[in-house]
Amino acid sequence: MIKNGKFFLPPSKDGSDFKELFKQLAAAGAGRPLASDGFPAGPWTPELLAEAISQIDSNRIGVDLRTVQLWFQENDKGISTANIRWLARIFGCDDPAATSEWQIELSAAQSRLTAKRRDSKKAENSDAQYAPDLERTATADDETESPSELTQDTHAQEPRRPFSLARRSEALFSRGSPLDLPASVFAGATALGFLSYITGIHNATYGRADGIVKQVGFLWAPNWTFVFMVLLPLFFAFAIELLVFWKYEGRLKLVAQADRMESDDAWERNVEASSYTYWAVFFICVLFAGLFQWVGVCLLPLINGGGNYAVDWGKLALVRPEVISVPTSIVFTGLAYLYMCLCFYLFFAGLILLHTLVHDLWKIGEASKNWAGVDYPYEVNEVSLRVMRGIFRCTVLGILIAICMKAQSSYLTSNGKNIVAWLVGDMFSAFQVRNNVSDGVRYRMPTHYSSLLVAISTCVVFLYGSIRLGVGRRSHWRMSTVVAILFASYLLIDAFAGFSILLGVGVLLAIYGLFDPGLGQWRASELGNNQSVS
Repeated sequence: MIKNGKFFLPPSKDGSDFKELFKQLAAAGAGRPLASDGFPAGPWTPELLAEAISQIDSNRIGVDLRTVQLWFQENDKGISTANIRWLARIFGCDDPAATSEWQIELSAAQSRLTAKRRDSKKAENSDAQYAPDLERTATADDETESPSELTQDTHAQEPRRPFSLARRSEALFSRGSPLDLPASVFAGATALGFLSYITGIHNATYGRADGIVKQVGFLWAPNWTFVFMVLLPLFFAFAIELLVFWKYEGRLKLVAQADRMESDDAWERNVEASSYTYWAVFFICVLFAGLFQWVGVCLLPLINGGGNYAVDWGKLALVRPEVISVPTSIVFTGLAYLYMCLCFYLFFAGLILLHTLVHDLWKIGEASKNWAGVDYPYEVNEVSLRVMRGIFRCTVLGILIAICMKAQSSYLTSNGKNIVAWLVGDMFSAFQVRNNVSDGVRYRMPTHYSSLLVAISTCVVFLYGSIRLGVGRRSHWRMSTVVAILFASYLLIDAFAGFSILLGVGVLLAIYGLFDPGLGQWRASELGNNQSVS
């Protein structure tokens, strides 16, 4: 039969499963345009079929060639609900009635394949009771396996692939226990704290030439203690929770409820698309923020005995050699900067993954407007709301990290005896006539620049999410206001007398936002008041 200039075969309805039915239709070339002589143009190939599906106007995402190749291969992999629609369009030759018939037939064939796989698995489990020493056969039953089991089985069947920094970085966030990464960062900070006790720089002071005695101990530096023991572990915990939700629950809810493997492959392709970005960030963090900064700020001043940098725990050996020697200080600072640069690479990798998540959700949200089986006004907005609140938490923590970095750097050049006394003194100075905010010694402050990079990068991800996932929601404006106040308080550190008052307000709002990212907005009203994704 011929429909719309293409070779058409009606559904056979012979009880075949998806693999059997697809094999017959692909060999016959059903849905292919007729050749110039009026005969069928030949069988389908994976390349031709993938191209034909991707050219459908309403299919904005397309289909991956690897997914189509799985349909042609002898395996237990089925087809997702979304791809059934596109395949029905091909076999139905773009005829509405024929497409509807093929969609029903393909769905029934997929159900029969699922039933066969389930029966096969039951038979294997029964045999395993009598042969417990036999190796367990890996299966691909999406409905019965947990996400962790599915991931292990899937990767066990795949051939070894070349090293990918993007894929390895994503695996640190989405695989294993959610406590692994936060606990590792906390353990590293704890180890440095113990080493500071052993070397004697945990609580150390020195007298400046102007007579001011400053506290420069390692445990008094919030950019090395509070950041790595509290803020970064919390950032990783929230990022991991959000990424695991999207990969194993949110994404499946929107696009591929019947085929988790296909959803994982699509997510992996999105991660791999940013491979160059991961390498660029890795080199910046390790070479510049780590090695070069350590050489310029710590190693050369310790060796040459100079440098226009404020004295801190890393350069204490220059002014108090009786507390710590220069060789010991070189080793300790080297370990600390190595730990720091790796942690900040993981921090920026988390921001890249959050950006990838937002972009993936936005693309699916746009494409789902044309999907018949997705309750778009509720499903997409429900996932978007949860994603945006998770990104808000990560943004707040990122700006707090930048605040700790800049505050410590500013304190070292000030006349405060310790960072707490400096902040409290600034708060009271707001009520005095004399403005002494600029009193202090002029030093080079590279941490000001690195903290600015952290703050801006974090805010860019939040801004992108706000634009893509719905700037019209009231809670988005509330979250944006908190982020703006917090970012302003970061920028104005040490800029005027009384800056710590604004800083305190921003920090209090940030802490409240971590516990209640909705900022008092009821979840049900949020879903009901916004029915679009920008």
